[in-house]
Amino acid sequence: MDIMKVVEQAKDAATVKRVFGEPVQQGDVIVIPVARVVQGGGGGDGRGKGESGEGGGSGGGFGFSATPAGVFVLKDGDVSWRPAVDVNRIVLGGQIVLIVAALTVRSILKKRRRRR
Repeated sequence: MDIMKVVEQAKDAATVKRVFGEPVQQGDVIVIPVARVVQGGGGGDGRGKGESGEGGGSGGGFGFSATPAGVFVLKDGDVSWRPAVDVNRIVLGGQIVLIVAALTVRSILKKRRRRR
């Protein structure tokens, strides 16, 4: 695998079209979807011949993630931003708050029992 080929593929994937979708028009309203895009790369190589006369190596890697961020709404010459609601993130945040609260109450109750 040629590392420069991987780098070129990564560069091709990082375009503005990955973030801003095609505008959608409904009457006098235009909606432009927007995504939050994250990408990564990798690499590798290897050489070296030990006393056994063997050597080699390889590498590679690439990651890409896109999640909805929201939409721009164009209406009557005004632009407004409407963020996307990530219900999974809200639920996870609520669960973390509940766990922290439960552990705090537990430690307070343990201290009160020890005092008696």
